[in-house]
Amino acid sequence: MTSFSEILAMAKVLAKAVKARPQPRDTRMSLGLMVEQNAAKTPAALMCLFEGKTITWGQFNFLANRMANQLKQMGVKKGDVVAVMMDNRIENLAAVTAVTKLGAAASMLNTNLTDDPLVHCINSIDSRKIVVGEEWLASIDAIRRQLPFSSPNDFLYVRDQGQTRCPDWATPCRPDDFSADNPPETRTIQLKDLAYYIFTSGTTGLPKASVITHDRHCRMSMGFGEIALDMQPSDRIYVCLPLYHSSAMFIGFGSITHAGASMFLRRKFSASNFLDEARQYNTNCFAYIGELCRYLLLQPQKPDDASNPVKKCVGNGLRPDIWMEFKTRFGIETICEFYGASEGNAGCVNAFNKDKTVGFCAVKHALVRYDVLNDELVRTKKGFCQKTKKGEPGLMLIEINDKAVFDGYANADATAKKVLTNVFKKGDRYFNTGDLLKQVDVGFALGLPHYQFVDRVGDTYRWKGENVSTNEIGEIINTANTVEYCNLFGVQLPGTDGRAGMAAIIPAGGMLDLEELSRHILDKVPGYARPLFIRQIREMDTTGTFKMKKGDLREQAFHLDKVSEPLFVLKPGSSLYEPLDRAFYDLIMAGKAGY
Repeated sequence: MTSFSEILAMAKVLAKAVKARPQPRDTRMSLGLMVEQNAAKTPAALMCLFEGKTITWGQFNFLANRMANQLKQMGVKKGDVVAVMMDNRIENLAAVTAVTKLGAAASMLNTNLTDDPLVHCINSIDSRKIVVGEEWLASIDAIRRQLPFSSPNDFLYVRDQGQTRCPDWATPCRPDDFSADNPPETRTIQLKDLAYYIFTSGTTGLPKASVITHDRHCRMSMGFGEIALDMQPSDRIYVCLPLYHSSAMFIGFGSITHAGASMFLRRKFSASNFLDEARQYNTNCFAYIGELCRYLLLQPQKPDDASNPVKKCVGNGLRPDIWMEFKTRFGIETICEFYGASEGNAGCVNAFNKDKTVGFCAVKHALVRYDVLNDELVRTKKGFCQKTKKGEPGLMLIEINDKAVFDGYANADATAKKVLTNVFKKGDRYFNTGDLLKQVDVGFALGLPHYQFVDRVGDTYRWKGENVSTNEIGEIINTANTVEYCNLFGVQLPGTDGRAGMAAIIPAGGMLDLEELSRHILDKVPGYARPLFIRQIREMDTTGTFKMKKGDLREQAFHLDKVSEPLFVLKPGSSLYEPLDRAFYDLIMAGKAGY
């Protein structure tokens, strides 16, 4: 039975959500201005701890200003796009803030990308400058001759560990040589202006640039900082998710900026160090993805696991089957699971702290019937969509209106493909999330329906916290000499999150050259996107419109009793695909293969 205090807590959350109505998009407010306001209000308050360094809000604002004034001298102005390629570190956040303070847009480059995909991300949104960390000089150097700019004035080098000198093709970042004054441009920026781009793999092709306006950044910062975390200036959040993802920018940087709080920033996640660091740096909040929670549970259990300061978690992808174990073992009081996409116009949030749910959606939305096998919407004879019943999985659609604006992608065609029209009536417009959700019973929740994530439809699957485009990675594999044609899809592994990659391949010449294929995939495909399984097939099954069929392949997966063709596996730590035998198959099915 729901207590009065629980009802009161839910009512307070709902009141905050109602209060957080969108401001007029011509309001002069921005990411950079929020930083300036924190620096003016509490200049000595801690903003970030990173690798033994500390920086206050006043110091951070000065650093961002100095970087902004150097970029301004290099020619950056309002409307420009500046790419940023750097590890998680203070200078990364300062660079993004610096770019936005000038009214330019930061393009957040995924550090896993190399070669053609990296060139695509830089050129597709007309980037004209790159801020590159010392740690990623080699990646940029390898592709810079394919870019439409080449002056040292176009590359700003930001020192890291000091192992590599600034090359002659770049300009060193010299913050001490530039003014710490707030750039006057910041006061002219409106909510509707572009703040930064987050690249998403989408459902087809190369990565697409999601448009993040200052309006979206500020709203998401408020949503996570105030509604989800109820964050106070004394709170501190543990952030180890990559800053090129919206989760780290919204939950981490956004929430502390909104609340004037602080973060502990880490380059990469370490399950073995997490609890010790949480205790050492007194982090009471944690920004997670589901995989991190599972890795923590795989650590050897200790009697004092629950004796740590982390009480509030916010993130996505925490599986219902490990939810309670994670919450109980580590003494977590609040798990604010959310559902959404970088490019989406709205999402769901578990603001009422209900177990095993992504929460409710505060704007108009619907779950509609979807034919997964044929990869298409189920429509009535009149052409309209059908809403699902409670407990029935359906495609999540969110109405596009003035309360849920869809900014989309930098590419107009890609934006148009995510919009569904005439869904329930002529002329209506909905954002197609591309995901299946279902309504679940969570008890009393002020009448607001709550949901669980079910699966992803189409050509994208999620593995190791990354979205993988089957078309993009399939095209890379297709360029191997031993491959005639490749059909990539995601398959479920017991005891893991998301779906692992599997490729059905027609070999060139009748037999796959495993050594050549292994070299090609390990050289060309990022680690998280490499298929773990290869199935050698003779012919490719396609639809009437020549789309590759994946339904049967997904169902048969890597199961030895369902597949008669040769099956190969990439074992953890291995650099060579090898035949999948019964012994290793049994380890996989027992969740003990090490993936």
